Amino acid sequence: MTEFFADIPKLAYQGADATDAFAFRHYNPDEMVLGRRMEDHLRFAVCYWHSFAWPGGDPFGGQTFQRPWFGDTMDHARLKADTAFEMFRILGVPFFCFHDADVRPEGASFAETTRNLEEITEYFAAKMEESGPKLLWGTANLFSNRRYMAGAATNPDPDIFAYAAATVKTCMDATHRLGGANYVLWGGREGYETLLNTDLTREMEQMGRFLSMVVDYKHKIGFKGTILVEPKPQEPTKHQYDYDVATCYGFLQRFGLEKEVKLNIEQGHAILAGHSFEHELALAASLGVLGSIDMNRNDYQCGWDTDHFPNNVPEVALAYYEVLRAGGFTTGGTNFDAKLRRQSLDAEDLILAHAGAMDVCARGLKAAAAMLEDGKLEAARAARYAGWDRPEVQAMLGSDLESVAADVLARGLDPQPVSGRQERLENLVNRFV
Repeated sequence: MTEFFADIPKLAYQGADATDAFAFRHYNPDEMVLGRRMEDHLRFAVCYWHSFAWPGGDPFGGQTFQRPWFGDTMDHARLKADTAFEMFRILGVPFFCFHDADVRPEGASFAETTRNLEEITEYFAAKMEESGPKLLWGTANLFSNRRYMAGAATNPDPDIFAYAAATVKTCMDATHRLGGANYVLWGGREGYETLLNTDLTREMEQMGRFLSMVVDYKHKIGFKGTILVEPKPQEPTKHQYDYDVATCYGFLQRFGLEKEVKLNIEQGHAILAGHSFEHELALAASLGVLGSIDMNRNDYQCGWDTDHFPNNVPEVALAYYEVLRAGGFTTGGTNFDAKLRRQSLDAEDLILAHAGAMDVCARGLKAAAAMLEDGKLEAARAARYAGWDRPEVQAMLGSDLESVAADVLARGLDPQPVSGRQERLENLVNRFV
C-alpha cells in the first residue's frame, strides 16, 4: 500500500440507506441489469491524466495540488503508478486509461522518451497481473508540448507530423503489450486559429493519411482492440476538424475508414458542440460508430470544458438509454474524464468524487434499463412511424417524383399533422429518474 491513500478502506456496496461516506449506495457490480452484471454494462475506467497528472491549474491560476509523485524521474513515475493502482483497488474499477505523457517522464531524446514508456509499460504489466485492472484504452498526448502548437497530424511542418506518427506507434505498442481494449486518437490541436495561414485541404489530407497509417499498423501488429477517434469542437483551437459525431463520420467516410474506426464520445464535448450527450450517442449508434464514452459534465455557466464529475442522474439515464438501445458496450466503456475542483485537495476527495460518480452512473443505468423494459417509449416511437411500414409506402420510396405527385392527386390527399406528444413522453421518463 502507498501512504497517500492510507486509512481509506476498499469501497463496497452497502445500499441506498448507507451512512458511511466510503460506500457505494447504488453501484453493485454483481447486480443483474437486463441479464448482464452491472460492472459488465458500465465498464468503469479511471483516467490517469486528471487523477494523477493534473496539478490543479486553470486559465487564471497555477498548481494547487501537492502530490508526492509530481516530478520528472522514473522513480516519480513508479510512485505514481503505485498510487494509481492502489486507487483502482480501493474503487474496484475494472479499467484505467492513460496518455503516454501521463505515465512517463519526457526524455532528452525521442529514444529516451520511448525507453521510459517501455519501462513503465512493463511496470504496469506486472501490477495488472498482480491486482487485476485492465486497460480500457491508451493514447498519445499530441497537444501539450510546444511542438504541437499548430497541430500534430495537421501541422505545417512535416517533421512534426513524423514525430507525432512515431509517438503514436510507441503508444500503440504499449497499448497492445498491455492488452488494451481500444486505442484512442484525440486531436487536441487538430484545427486552426485563423484561416489566414491555414490550408484546409492539405491539413485534412494529412489527418486522413495519419489515421490510415494508424489503422494499417493496428492490423500489422495484430492489435485486436478498436481504434477510436474522440470528437471535440473547439478549445483550444478556434475550430477543430473533429468537431462532432457527424463531422467525424463524414471524415471517416471521406478516407474510407468508417468500417475501421469508431468514436469515443464525451459529454462535455457534446455540450461544447451545441448538442446533448444523448444526441451524439444516438447519432453514433445510428451510423454504426458508437465505441466508448468519456463521462463527465460541464459547468453550464462556463464556456469551456470544465470536466466536472457527473452528478445529474436524469442526464446520465438518457445517455445510457441510448447506449443500451444500441446493444451496450463491446470493447468500450465508461471512462471518467473528470477532475477534482482546484480546492478539493485531499486524497479522500479523489476517492469520493469517483465513488459518487459511479453511483450516479449506476442509478442512470438502472433507470435506462427500466425504461427499456417498460417498453412505452419504444412503443410510442414505433407508433409514430407505423405508417412507413405499409407496402404501398415502401413502394413509394422506390418510385419517382412524378409518380408520387400523380398518386397524391388521384387520392386527393390532404394530410393533417399528428401530435408528437413530447410532454407526455417527458413525463414518462420522469417516472423512472
